[in-house]
Amino acid sequence: MAFSDQGHRWPPVGHEQLIWDSRSSGAALSRTERQRAHGRYHAAVPPPIAELDYAVPVELAGPLEDAAAELARYDAEMATSPAPLDAVLLRSESAASSQIENLTASARSIGLAELGDASRSNASLVVANTQAMRCALDLAAELTPETVLAMHRALLGASEPDIAGAWRTEPVWIGRSSLSPVGADYVAPRAERIEPLVEDLMRYARRVDQPVLAQAALAYAQFETIHPFPDGNGRTGRALLHAMLRHHRLSRHVTVPVSAGLLSDVTGYHAALTAYRAGDPDPVVRLCVDATFRAITNGRALAVELAEIREGWRGAITARRDSAVWRAADLFLARPVLDAAQVAAALGIAVPNAHRHLERLVDAGVLTSFPLYRRARGWRADAVLRALDAFAARAGRRARP
Repeated sequence: MAFSDQGHRWPPVGHEQLIWDSRSSGAALSRTERQRAHGRYHAAVPPPIAELDYAVPVELAGPLEDAAAELARYDAEMATSPAPLDAVLLRSESAASSQIENLTASARSIGLAELGDASRSNASLVVANTQAMRCALDLAAELTPETVLAMHRALLGASEPDIAGAWRTEPVWIGRSSLSPVGADYVAPRAERIEPLVEDLMRYARRVDQPVLAQAALAYAQFETIHPFPDGNGRTGRALLHAMLRHHRLSRHVTVPVSAGLLSDVTGYHAALTAYRAGDPDPVVRLCVDATFRAITNGRALAVELAEIREGWRGAITARRDSAVWRAADLFLARPVLDAAQVAAALGIAVPNAHRHLERLVDAGVLTSFPLYRRARGWRADAVLRALDAFAARAGRRARP
């Protein structure tokens, strides 16, 4: 690991002047609106980073090393937990990543969306984000542009199939007007630059000579700067961050809920990305370090709550510990809303037998039965749902300065 007394001035993002012709937008505009929308604007020209070395500032070296060690320790802890924390943390991280984009949904709504309830649009998007995260982890061995496209396809394949899994072909920008990039706060690189920039980024992501947590933070910031898709960039970028942690074996078993850590300082999150584009990489690395510590604290609290819930079930469930009733109960720690067909498939039993086990859990006060559709029924573990909502609430609570 390279160190620096003054940090390392990452090359700032350059710009190129382009002209926006308001007639090309296809929008119906008044003459005044058309005049305001027409004009010159500056699109970003990010520098290539594949060959850059990040020199860790001395004051950040200790926290960075401690965060990486704590992350690895937490990953090992969660792998030995009796609760199925890999599935729980994957879903919780996906929800937190969506919440950064103002896509909020309760744990119950997410569970219903997983059962096929399409009436809750935000929850359906969180479910899609879970699929993108799972795709990212499955493809972590191959950090390539095709990996990124696959993540995006998993994220938006159901909600926006026309753009899912394809680089954008039009300008995107942040701020001011949806009609024109003229005067925008930030205009991403023009479409022709995307493929070489992403190829360069993934070369950087595969390097094995950088401090992994800093490398993942910087790759994420570069991805957000490139903004290669019309939509879903933030969620795809955070999925890429997790793929990198898995690829470099900093996390091996569970998804560390880093987005849940970022949620406590969304303002700082945006400021760090702005600093990165100005040539200062340290804030985004520091942000990721702080988010890692907060995420681990919150994740451990969730693990304790789930363990307490399961311990509380001992006094309520009268079946043997090795029985199918207990195995059915444990399914609800990972997915707190299920139907009988899903339980039957998971346990390898007939649906009528699953019904019988589920009703025993209802009688024990562990589960609640509720109507779904066409006389079908679902079952939910309310205690687990409350624990997941508490996790989300802690994640969204602003950290004290």
